[in-house]
Amino acid sequence: MHYDWQKALNQKCDIINKLKKRSKDTKTLELIEKTILSTMYVCQINERNLTDRLKEKNMLSEDQINEKIDDLIEKNLVNKDRITLTEMGRDSLHVVLAGGVFDIIHPGHISTLNAAKALGDVLVVVVATDNTAVKMKKRNPLHSQEQRQELVKSLKVVDLCLIGQENDIFKTVNLVKPQIIALGYDQVHQEKFITEGCKKIKLNARVARLQSPIPESSSSKIEKEYGESIHGI
Repeated sequence: MHYDWQKALNQKCDIINKLKKRSKDTKTLELIEKTILSTMYVCQINERNLTDRLKEKNMLSEDQINEKIDDLIEKNLVNKDRITLTEMGRDSLHVVLAGGVFDIIHPGHISTLNAAKALGDVLVVVVATDNTAVKMKKRNPLHSQEQRQELVKSLKVVDLCLIGQENDIFKTVNLVKPQIIALGYDQVHQEKFITEGCKKIKLNARVARLQSPIPESSSSKIEKEYGESIHGI
């Protein structure tokens, strides 16, 4: 009996290709589900319409969105109201919180925010209020807190940008409930202060100190070089 090795090899290749396609389809599905969960989390905080936001982000039709949400409800990741996460759904997301003044957006900021986003699924950035910015920088910011929020919101890597609370950073931390709090290499906050503050609000969050690959790019160095003339840029 003659055994057709070529035919057997082709069949094996077909099986491998089908398995690869199935794996790719599964990963795509997981990505879509993760995107829906992430967007739902963000919309719960900023009170935006979930369907509209998903259409903007993913170009999914309303029927596709509803079908995916049905699947997520079945998996006990989304509540039956279709707009809020279950406890399991929220726990499935790794939320990263970062903060700063962000008065002059420069390459150091971009690198730090990219590194922060790489730590989780959702990046929430808190912009310091004008009063806090004055305390931190010893000068009035060039841009108002609302303008700085718009600047940061425009960055693709940022999922949600909030204006911070006066005198108590943990009010915002408690609202966001991140699993990870990312600190820039030059931020004054000490890890111990953050960790102890999180314990007081019963939040188990890890603190990550990020290193900038471009330490020479910082707001203070830009100010030092350009001085008052920066206001005319």
